[in-house]
Amino acid sequence: MTKSTTLIKLLLVDDSVESAEQIISILRNGGIAVRPARASNEAELEEAFGQPSHAPDLIVVSLDRTSMTIPQIREISERRGRDSTLIVTAAQLNDAAVVKSFQDGARAAMLRTSHEHVQIIVKREYEALAMRRSVRRLEASLRESERRADALLDSSRDPIAFVHEGMHVRANKAYLDMFGYETFEDIEGVSILDMIAAPDADDFKSLLKRLSKGEKPPQRLNLKAQRADGSTFDAAMEFAEASFEGEPCQQITFRLQASDPDLHEKLDELRAKDLVTDLFNRTHMLTQIDNACGLAANGTLDQALLLVEPDGFRAVLDSIGIGSADLLLGDMATLLRKSLREGDIAGRVGDHLFAILLHKRDAAATNQFAETLRSAFAEHIFEIGKKSVSLTASIGGALLGERNANATGLMDDAATALRQAQGDGGNRAQIHDPAAQDKAAVARAQQWLKAIDDALANDGFVLYHQPIIALHGAEGGGDFYEILLRMNGPNGEILPGHFLPIAERSGRMPAIDRWVIAKAIRAIAERERAGNRTTFFIKLTPQSLEDQTLVAWIAQQLKSERQRGDSLVFEMPESKVVTSLKQVHAFARALEQIHCNFALEQ
Repeated sequence: MTKSTTLIKLLLVDDSVESAEQIISILRNGGIAVRPARASNEAELEEAFGQPSHAPDLIVVSLDRTSMTIPQIREISERRGRDSTLIVTAAQLNDAAVVKSFQDGARAAMLRTSHEHVQIIVKREYEALAMRRSVRRLEASLRESERRADALLDSSRDPIAFVHEGMHVRANKAYLDMFGYETFEDIEGVSILDMIAAPDADDFKSLLKRLSKGEKPPQRLNLKAQRADGSTFDAAMEFAEASFEGEPCQQITFRLQASDPDLHEKLDELRAKDLVTDLFNRTHMLTQIDNACGLAANGTLDQALLLVEPDGFRAVLDSIGIGSADLLLGDMATLLRKSLREGDIAGRVGDHLFAILLHKRDAAATNQFAETLRSAFAEHIFEIGKKSVSLTASIGGALLGERNANATGLMDDAATALRQAQGDGGNRAQIHDPAAQDKAAVARAQQWLKAIDDALANDGFVLYHQPIIALHGAEGGGDFYEILLRMNGPNGEILPGHFLPIAERSGRMPAIDRWVIAKAIRAIAERERAGNRTTFFIKLTPQSLEDQTLVAWIAQQLKSERQRGDSLVFEMPESKVVTSLKQVHAFARALEQIHCNFALEQ
């Protein structure tokens, strides 16, 4: 094995010092440099995550030598916002233990007795972890580069537009000002020909045709341009090849005299501020949120995004008058600003929606801040002219960590928490914790598993027979049906898309397949006793192929119901067959022995 030049921070969850030392020795003998730590209880595990610089990259859990469970370990890791890989190990590993470990959140399993196995798994999982972190950093870097490029474009004093197939797809403020448009929506999808005065329109149209055929554009073109009001002016256009959202396009620049530098600086300042509240505006706040996500992707912890919205704002406006809305928003911003400390960033991101980026605050401190801010709104009296107004605010937030370092997802999580706080009656603070959400998902999965097990034990499934008709009018052979499965639920029948994925992940599919086959054979027997020759197409899952006794069991079911084998056709999607060719081939040959058929679908 190639020697590692990277120091892996390794946490061993193991009650035995000797066992932990054995794994450390195996890794070092394989040339893998590790900084080891050991935890035998929850307090030691919390301490291991307490210092971000020493937080583990890999967590190796000895299944046979620790009392801690994988969900406990995973919950502590995720609560800290750390992307750490969890690996289980033992002297012996059976299928059930491995499957249960993977269901609980482990990414790999290794035999402690095999030195090479330990070395390969640790090296592979660290490389995968490094790749995940690298992808997040690259995504953050790409977003930052795109943001900087976009900001640079908007701040440019030269009017610049991007044109794809002759249509505007992007233009900066200077370009809009030059042609007399308010927003880019006014020219989005509009042909660049509309910006060219009539005397030069034909020549420019010919140029666009040549560009569409792949010809190189001229570096500079002098012509007469036309504003929105119909007035014209002399312009010099410069072309450059570019791309926009992955599509090739032309960057067109109009060279004009530079504007007043002082005025430009003042405009930059105004662009970042909301004039009503003197907080940052939406554009600037979204940029700051992107920056925070970039920091989180690189390992920065204890950040959070809060969204603050007053409750019943429309009713308050009815009492003070819409003309006083700006005064109230300004006073709310002042109250909000008093709660901030150095490093926090606040802005107005909607009509009466505020956003706050918190830094250097863990989950407890974030919840405390949200509750303090909520109380501040509830206890404050706003003086608007001659009227006194009291209002409450709902606060929704999301903790930001390495696992959810995405601006769009972070905003969605905070907005969902805000709507939940408002839906519970308002005047509440609700903070989204990704670790808590994962625990809720596990609880829901457990409920589904219980429902599936109950359905298997108490005939809680229902079979449907969907007729199969020959389009060319084939005669003979009886009736053909495809078997469809539903599950009885408290509010009606449940479609398979809700429970089959969970059943597949939890290993319940072989049992469900057998239930379906047994019921189908009985249904065929009833139909044929009534004189209806029938063939059923039954879907089979790849997990059932691993059951070596399945074909013999099918033969026994057919024999018990005195049914012919060719009344059954087992089918699987081609996409699943190609990944299990050997097992499928053996299964199909075994079916031939009992005269059943096998078919590919999709």
